[in-house]
Amino acid sequence: MITAYAAESAGAAFAPISYEPGPLAADAVEIAVKHCGICHSDLSMWQNEWGMSRYPFVPGHEVVGTVSAVGEGVKHLRVGQRVGLGWQSGYCMTCPTCMGGDHNLCGQAKGTIIGRHGGFADKVRAQAASVVALPDGLDMASAGPLLCAGITVFNPLVQFAIKPTDKVGVIGIGGLGHLALQFVRAWGCEVTAFTSSQSKADEARSFGAQQVVDSRDPEALKAVAGQFDLIISTVNVKLDWNTYVAALKPKGRLHLVGATLEPLNLQVFPMLMGQRSVSASPVGSPKVMAEMLAFAALHNIKAQTEHYSFAQINEAMARVESGQARYRVVLDRD
Repeated sequence: MITAYAAESAGAAFAPISYEPGPLAADAVEIAVKHCGICHSDLSMWQNEWGMSRYPFVPGHEVVGTVSAVGEGVKHLRVGQRVGLGWQSGYCMTCPTCMGGDHNLCGQAKGTIIGRHGGFADKVRAQAASVVALPDGLDMASAGPLLCAGITVFNPLVQFAIKPTDKVGVIGIGGLGHLALQFVRAWGCEVTAFTSSQSKADEARSFGAQQVVDSRDPEALKAVAGQFDLIISTVNVKLDWNTYVAALKPKGRLHLVGATLEPLNLQVFPMLMGQRSVSASPVGSPKVMAEMLAFAALHNIKAQTEHYSFAQINEAMARVESGQARYRVVLDRD
């Protein structure tokens, strides 16, 4: 039996449940959960903001733990090994996208908390291909947020072959943004933080920003026009996206990793004349996740975290919902 914390309906309080997971599939592993980060996506799914949640709902897709069992077909992971599991828990493994190494773009990819129980539990199961070994030297207690927030902001650096000489901006200094600043700075780039909260300016600099721009100041935004090779937006709110397109160099890219639900109001002419691009991406493939974890261990990149026990799940979710967490909340096994 697996013991987990579940909500019986949208926004309902979490309470313990037990369920029988059935036989372990040949290509799957079972993870004994030690820590699990709480992502804003857990909040959105809990409240059914995206219209695809199923109840009882067990969140948790920033899972860190040790392998407790392996399917008979699994050869690359072993019992006792330190591992992580992120937003995706399985892939078809046969489509051209998977075969090309872009598993995170597989049309049949399974979400760790979509239609199945996630990692707010003592154990969780997933296809072994989606489970990534943790490198030596990576702190387990703070590693959870890297498996969703971390890979989400790291993946564009790989996909778009960002160079250390590039100038990169990060919009939003929150759960994703504070990690993006660290990754981009360690990548070697000149880093600018865009934030509407000037109280975060000093923190942004401590995470690696060399320049902080007040995103509510039109004059400050005009002053950086034409400067950036890449701007990564981590926010989920509507902004004046044309202002940020104007901040790009020719051939620059505005890349969205925050799940804003508002349509984008974009003027084509400035994009056309400067060959500028607007794009978006989800998480990353297991290969890129492994690279991200190795890079984080090498450069001591960590999420700034607040910790709660699993039994404090309702308090922890309220903390995330409040928007006051600095900057990621993690549940710990007692």
